Amino acid sequence: MLLKSSKSLTTPFLFLFVSLHQTFSHPTVTNHTWQEAFEVLGIAWNPDGTLNRTILIPMVDPTPDADSEPTPIALSQDIYLSPYSKAYVRLYIPVDPPRDRKLPLIIYFHGGDFVLYSASTAIFHNFCNDIASQFPAVVVSVEYRLAPENRLPAAYDDALNGVAWVRDQALGKGGSDPWMEYADFSRVFLLGSSAGGNIAYHVALRVLDFDIRPLQIKGLLLNQAYFGGLKRTQSEIRLIDDPYVPLYINDVLWSLALPKNVNRDHEFCNPISGGTYLGRVFRLPKVYIKGDFGDPLVDRSVLLAQYLQSCGVPVYYRFNPGGGHGNELGNRTAAQQLYDDMRWFVNDLHSNLNSGDVLSSLKSEDQSSDHASY
Repeated sequence: MLLKSSKSLTTPFLFLFVSLHQTFSHPTVTNHTWQEAFEVLGIAWNPDGTLNRTILIPMVDPTPDADSEPTPIALSQDIYLSPYSKAYVRLYIPVDPPRDRKLPLIIYFHGGDFVLYSASTAIFHNFCNDIASQFPAVVVSVEYRLAPENRLPAAYDDALNGVAWVRDQALGKGGSDPWMEYADFSRVFLLGSSAGGNIAYHVALRVLDFDIRPLQIKGLLLNQAYFGGLKRTQSEIRLIDDPYVPLYINDVLWSLALPKNVNRDHEFCNPISGGTYLGRVFRLPKVYIKGDFGDPLVDRSVLLAQYLQSCGVPVYYRFNPGGGHGNELGNRTAAQQLYDDMRWFVNDLHSNLNSGDVLSSLKSEDQSSDHASY
């Protein structure tokens, strides 16, 4: 099931041993301690260097039966990828999938800043339910290992193994799951929210090393993708004390997620700073990028959209005034707009989406009150 390449895909298992009183300073950043950040995140160190995630996050079981209570809007099941690990995918199909056509296949990577949450977390489970039922589509939500117990690139490796499982399903290796008969393996899309958007982007670049036929990855959907860098963007400074992603929390999360002894200009964090895969960006398929100007991370998405366009990648985008990080998870109007955009993108209805030069478009919309001037 594993994808093989001449490139090493080692998974460092490194722990972070730092003082809880270490502080972060920047000309525009108020000093905060690691202990303060950990309390906000609901995490604490265990003696062995792992994290105790104390925050209570609702988790849900899959609903493989249409007769489940409450009545599901989509069916789901968990499929373990190996008897020797906890790796699994949660597979979704509509309750009544069409018999006259194949459905697009969405491979989804959940958010959580690489440190928190799971494919079975309720908000992400509900998100996948909506996609499976509204598009309609077959959705494969990939569980991946979390940092700091498993620092990047561990999540990328697990995501690649999820793609390998889908490829093996297409090839009938080891017996295909009956639900995958509804999937169109020639219309595969990688979708990620927040950290999942980061994963989708890096997996799209890494998978170029492999033969994944008969899969055809037709596009990427990056929703508020989690990227960063050493130099602060104007949106990070403007929203330094954001209630959802304050800058000091963001710095701590990157320190937990990145390989040890690297900074935020590492390619895993800053995708346009250089690195192993930068030279193959022009080979990416079309990309949909969504951001909100109430999100401190929005400038990172604008910069990525601009860079991809400069490399000749077809980019479609929506940058909303206001909003915030993860707003679609608690705002049905925002969620429906995102679903509509993604459905148009998947079904090649591009006239409904923005696709011109991103900087010119933002300036023409006169959103200077909502975001930094580019």
